Amino acid sequence: MTVALLGAATFVAVMHTLQLWQVQRRVESVEDELTQLADEILPVAARRLREGASLATISAEIPSLSNDVPFRILRLFMKEIEASERQREAAMSACANAAGRMQAMAVGMLADLREMEYRHNEDVLGDLLRLDHYTAQAGRIADSIAVLTGARTGRRWTKPIVMESILRGAMSRISAYRRVRLHSTCTAAIVGYAAEDIMHALAELMDNATKFSKPSEDVHVHVEQLSSGVVIIVEDAGIGMKPQVLERAERAVSTTEPLDLVALSGTRLGLAVVGCLARKHQLRVRFRRSPRGGVSAVLRIPAVLVTQPRAEDEPTVRNRRPVETDSPRSTQPASQSSAARLPKRRRGQTLVSSPPPRTRHRVETKPRADAGARFNAFRAAVRPDTPPTTAD
Repeated sequence: MTVALLGAATFVAVMHTLQLWQVQRRVESVEDELTQLADEILPVAARRLREGASLATISAEIPSLSNDVPFRILRLFMKEIEASERQREAAMSACANAAGRMQAMAVGMLADLREMEYRHNEDVLGDLLRLDHYTAQAGRIADSIAVLTGARTGRRWTKPIVMESILRGAMSRISAYRRVRLHSTCTAAIVGYAAEDIMHALAELMDNATKFSKPSEDVHVHVEQLSSGVVIIVEDAGIGMKPQVLERAERAVSTTEPLDLVALSGTRLGLAVVGCLARKHQLRVRFRRSPRGGVSAVLRIPAVLVTQPRAEDEPTVRNRRPVETDSPRSTQPASQSSAARLPKRRRGQTLVSSPPPRTRHRVETKPRADAGARFNAFRAAVRPDTPPTTAD
């Protein structure tokens, strides 16, 4: 009897130990698969979903799981991510469509305004020029939204655009353009397909420089042509940047960091837009302390985007004027000098690399009869006491 009881007790103990061992093995297996799920499968699945892969495709790519619970967790996770990605894409598409409509409206309004500028007399010309400038700034905001949403941005030029037109086109899109001083003897041009985006990036950097410096301080833009491309330095005398702010700015314009809309604060979209354009065209943007006490934004345009104007489109030497606007020998007020030379395009015109000499000669030898009155109206339109607009 005692032997039978002892045998039964031993059997129960062995079975209990075996069950405990099996349970322990199952727990360890579940833990291993949960670890694999958290460390490997979920990150890969999230990345593939953001890249546009379907749920069925990802399910076929992931390794099989022996336990049903981790697999159900994975399926639920992927469904939620897929739904959120669909919502994000729908919102981005709606914003892109709205930006496109705003761009079309701004372009149409600019064309109408510039046609009216040549049809009306000087009594209303000043108001038309102010509306022209405000509309150009609104168009830049629409372009910024288009950049951030991945939509088509701006116009595609068919010819290279000379650097002077690039710089002045960027100036014309910011509110405080009267404070920008250009220092450039660069004769290079930017290829047509990248000209609009580089103009936009420069406008954002100029706008930041004017916004974060005193209204009494000028912003200086220097251009240097190198064998590796063109370097443009936008230099202000503002308050500078703290190390953490500088690091955040460098990350925003990095060509390796993806766009993070969550990191955008308020209405300050400029650096995020510059970062998107830098990644698109492999531009390099760096920030450093300015000798004038503020910040210098250094934009390097790669050589692949730099070309030379065609010989037949080059203006003659006597017709070309340097792009220096801050010469100490000049007796003209800075506000008049900068404003009077903003780039203007009539309807149907493009910013070609350089206008043919014939055209320049014809315009110069046969000026409009009311040119003096129109210039006076332009000066009145950009008088210093005109309240600036907010670009962002």
